[in-house]
This record gives sequence, structure tokens and C-alpha cells, in this order.
Amino acid sequence: MSDSTTGAGRQQAPAAGERVAGWVDGRLGIYGLGRKYLRKVFPDHWSFLLGEVCLYTFIILILTGVYLTLFFHPSMNEVEYHGSYVPLSGVRMSEAYSSTLDISFDVRGGLLIRQIHHWAALIFVAAMFVHMMRHFFTGSFRKPRELNWVFGWLLLFLALFEGLLGYSLPDDLLSGAGMRLIEGMTLSVPIVGTYLVFFLFGGEFPGDDIVARFYSIHVLLLPGIMAALAVTHLILVVYHKHTQFPGPGKTERNVVGPPFFPVYVAKAGGFFFLVFGVVTVIAAIASINPVWVYGPYRPDQVSTGAQPDWYLGFAEGLVRVMPGWEITFGGHTLVLGVLIPLIAFPLWLILIGVYPFIESWITGDRREHHLLDRPRNRPVRTALGAAWLTGFFVALGAGGNDILATHFHLSVNTITWFARIALVVGPVLAFIVTKRICLGLQLRDRDKVLHGRETGRIKRLPHGEYVEVHEPLPEGELFRLTQHEEPAALEALPEDEGVRRRVRVALSRWMYGEGTRIPKPQREELESGSSRH
Repeated sequence: MSDSTTGAGRQQAPAAGERVAGWVDGRLGIYGLGRKYLRKVFPDHWSFLLGEVCLYTFIILILTGVYLTLFFHPSMNEVEYHGSYVPLSGVRMSEAYSSTLDISFDVRGGLLIRQIHHWAALIFVAAMFVHMMRHFFTGSFRKPRELNWVFGWLLLFLALFEGLLGYSLPDDLLSGAGMRLIEGMTLSVPIVGTYLVFFLFGGEFPGDDIVARFYSIHVLLLPGIMAALAVTHLILVVYHKHTQFPGPGKTERNVVGPPFFPVYVAKAGGFFFLVFGVVTVIAAIASINPVWVYGPYRPDQVSTGAQPDWYLGFAEGLVRVMPGWEITFGGHTLVLGVLIPLIAFPLWLILIGVYPFIESWITGDRREHHLLDRPRNRPVRTALGAAWLTGFFVALGAGGNDILATHFHLSVNTITWFARIALVVGPVLAFIVTKRICLGLQLRDRDKVLHGRETGRIKRLPHGEYVEVHEPLPEGELFRLTQHEEPAALEALPEDEGVRRRVRVALSRWMYGEGTRIPKPQREELESGSSRH
């Protein structure tokens, strides 16, 4: 009998690639994970791109940072410069500053990579800041995303210090002035301030080890922590499913949008290259941190108009507006003019970081929320966010009081006093005005729901009156304007209740009580309003 068989009966052996894929899948379960998550739905809204800008600029920072580490020498040993930048030829400087000049003038593409790295850092922090406030104003921090909010907040907090360490590494005159401020603020810490300075700088300022120490923290410790937080942040986004703005067909139990693969992957990939391209163009045409202009750091000199990067201008402003108060207590001099800003800086950031837990405690809401709030429908929360931002930007502006004075020919003392008053009064006014704006927008939404949209067409009635014709809103728009919840304040309790409970009730009334919302139209009002269109 012949051993040959027909083509239909022969079973073809799997290809080598299939065998490898089957071997890997049998041990890692990649096929099952891919089938489950590649078709995961992500909602589509322009504000969701803010998180992607954060991620992509972080990747740009890692890529350019790796390139810069190949040529940077984190040492404060003095050398004599004989590089391409002739004005500094023969000047003694640290190896850190000398290698920064070499990167800028002698390494092919070095200056462009330096500027991409610096611009990406500025955009990274700005994107995280705006991204965090988007989450705050829309209430996406509620259960089950409180922990993810904390991870995002920690990323922003660490990024501030990562940026501080980064622009301190070149050891130029501008960064040295910043280090002098860090030394002064550290010295203001009662009792242990002097020991902390000696530990940080490795001796008397500026010491010999500060650049090497900052370098290790900047390229290893903080990036590692931030990368772990970013990965965890993204995993929780996938696990909890993405939030979405309310609309027809969208509920707390579903997600409406395109699938992760191939739609979202293609869009995300294109957006990454768009962000990378924009950052590169900015770095190519806009000079930033020209260290060769400032010169090497010397403790007996300071740059005119020295300013930190924008995200630390807030801390700089707190120091500048604070009066130079000093008190003596227990034989120790407390420099309150520096100590209070040192405490206020992290405290102001902590206020926004713990807010989700405060709101959850006030409302007692333990439900899961996957639909976002419209900021106007939460007037008190929106007003608190506006007040927080006002304080931040007032202090940020105060950090450049000398620049404002010289450019606008004003008195620096006048600007400082204005900032001191605005730092106290500004957040209060911002709270009041923002709350009134939210209530006004709610009233406008109510009027649109009841009476329809203005058409601009004028009609004369039989008795001679002229009225504008309104047209009813589409069903989807009606749903969007009326689907939101209206939380009620907690009920009053007997007088024998504890102080903690009474405080909670008072805060609940302040947040959701009378005067904090415009009631949305009820069904009877909607039916009668529709008949009048």
C-alpha cells in the first residue's frame, strides 16, 4: 500500500512562528489577555488627551535623559575650560558645568537634545497640573479612583523636585542661586537645619558632593519611583475603566467609545509623534536655559533677574511676599520669613491632594461613580478649585516681582504688597465669583430646558407683541442637561451628637444646602414647557 495520502487528509505541521507563539502563550497567557483587553472600550473626548501628553512627555524625558547621561560628568572638581565657547576659554569651572558646555557646543545634536529635555520637563509638569485639575473639576476622583488620584498627585509632587534637581545639575550661576535659596530654607528648619545642610551638601555650602548626589537622585531614584507610579496609574485606569462625560446611552454601568485596538492604538501612536514633533520644534526655535550666558557658579555672585522654572515660581513667590519676621524661642532664632513659606509650599499642595477624602467624608457617598460631573453642577467644589488656583497663580506672579517691576516700571514694594493682599483676598473673591458663575450657568441651562433654544427669529403675535421664536432642544441635549444628580445636605441632628458629626453636617449644608444649586426642571415643568414652544 502506498504511504501517500490525499491533500485533504494530510494535517499540515504548524509553522515555526506559530509554535513559538503557542509556547509563549501556554506560559504567559498572552492570547487570553490580548483578547480581553485589546478590545477594551475607551471614551473619546479632547480633555482625555491631557493624560496622554503627560505620558508622552515623560517618555521624551527618559529618551533624551539617557542620551545626556552619556556626556555629562556629575563632578564638582575644578577644571580649566578650553572648549568651543571662546568667551569662557581659560575660566576655571566644575566638570559638571564644563561637560554641559561640551554637550551644548561640541556634541552633535547636544544642544537640541538639551533643549528638548528642558522643554519636555516644563510641558510635562504643566500637562500634569492641567490634567489633575480636569479630574478635580469633573469629580473623577470619586470611588473607586481615590487611590489613583493619590498616585497622580504624587507624580506631580515628585516631578516638582525632579525638575529642581535637573536644572541644578549644570552648576551654572542661575542654578547656584537656586541652591543658595534651598540652603537658606533648609537652615530655617528649627534645631536640625544646620545638620541637614551639612548632610545635603557634604559640608559647608556649596560643598563638593551636591551635584553628584543630585545626579543619582535625578537619573535613578526619582525616575524609578515615577515610572512605577505611572505604570500603576495606567493599570488602575484600565482596571477601573475610563470615566466618561454624560450623554445619551452613557450610564454608570457602561463605557461608550471606540475599542483600544485598532482605533485607540492608531490615534495614540499618531498623537505621540505629534507631541514629540511639537516639543522638538519648540526646542529648535526657542532657546531655554543658556548656561553659557550665566557663567559658572561662584558663591559670591548672583544672577540678575534669577528665576526658577515656572512650576517652582509658586514657592519662590511665597518667600518673596513673606515679611522678614524673626523670633527667638528657647535660645534658637526662628526665621519665620523663610520657615513659613517652607511649610506653606507642601501644605498648599496637600490641600488639593486630600480633597477627595474630605468630600467623601462630608457627603458619605460610598457608591462607584463612572460618569463625570459638569463643573457648573458642583458650584462649591468648582469654586474651591478656582480659589486654590488663584492662590497658586498669585504666588507664582509674586515670584517674579522684580521682573514685573523692571519691565512695567513699577515699584517692587508696591507689587509685593499687592501680592500679599491678593494672596489672602484673591482666593475668597475667586470662590464667591466662581460660585455665582456656576449658579448663573445652571439657571441658563434650566431656561434652555424649559423654553428651548433661541433661534434669532422674531415673530409678531396677533395682539401686536413681538417675541423671539424658540425651538425645543433635541432629546440628547435635554438628557445631558438634566441627567445630573442633586445631592442633598445631611439632616440636622440632636444637640447631643458629637462635635465631629455636627461639623460634618455643617460642611454638608455649606456644600449642598440652600443657595448652592438651581433646581433642575421636573417632569411636569418639562411637559408644560414643551407645549409653549
